Amino acid sequence: MLTPRTQHLIDLALEEDAGLGDITSRAIFPAAHHSAAFIEAGHDLVVCGLAIAGRVFTRVDPALQVKLTAKDGDRIKKGGIVLRVSGPTGALLTAERTALNFIQRLSGIATQARKYAAAVDGTGVRIVDTRKTTPGWRALEKYAVRCGGCYNHRSSLGEHVLIKDNHIAAAGSLTKAVQLCRQAAPHGAKIEVEAKTMAEVKEAVRAGAEVILLDNMSPVQVASAVTTIAGAAIIEVSGGVRYETLHDYAQPGVDVISIGALTHSAVAADLSLTLPVKRRRR
Repeated sequence: MLTPRTQHLIDLALEEDAGLGDITSRAIFPAAHHSAAFIEAGHDLVVCGLAIAGRVFTRVDPALQVKLTAKDGDRIKKGGIVLRVSGPTGALLTAERTALNFIQRLSGIATQARKYAAAVDGTGVRIVDTRKTTPGWRALEKYAVRCGGCYNHRSSLGEHVLIKDNHIAAAGSLTKAVQLCRQAAPHGAKIEVEAKTMAEVKEAVRAGAEVILLDNMSPVQVASAVTTIAGAAIIEVSGGVRYETLHDYAQPGVDVISIGALTHSAVAADLSLTLPVKRRRR
């Protein structure tokens, strides 16, 4: 994930946090002062963003030596060490917060994704994310979702057709919106339509939608829609699905459940950098 966009995000983050320098570390530590430190997990988690955290350190000072002791997607127990870094103390501490911000955010998403994936294990249903991501972080956050064992929905508006309620309202009807998209979309593109009612489900089937998104329906309504669609389209469920109700929606006939909370409501993982205290010789 160390793409030019990621490098740019790292530079923006470092400029934001240390653009004026680190006056505290500069005042305490001369350039020749060296230390070793490590990043450890404060609770059980799925780690993600290790290479990015490592690049933050070397971006601050190429003299910093980084060793990754885990890989993205690994399950780490509380107290597990995921990264070691050594070199100039001032540079190490200047990079600390930015490196942790990346790894905590991405590990939080990966950890939550693993929880959701485990909840539907064996059902055949895929849990996917949405475009409800932090601006500029979409590729990273969707990568974290994959590290956690879930899947990605479209990453941009240009990837596939998804006709939503406002498209339908502006076009005049669901059928009209499908017809217009069918005329303009690439020949291999699937047409996905959002349906909020059973009437819209039936209209989407008649219009030939390849994917029907059941929006904000109850589990009972979803079961009824599955019967109505009868295999004529891929079925996606979205809206109002919580972790506590996930299994109620992961029913036979449902192919995909999309959940914005995978990214927009993930809690940052507890990871911290520890610099062991140097004992003075007596």
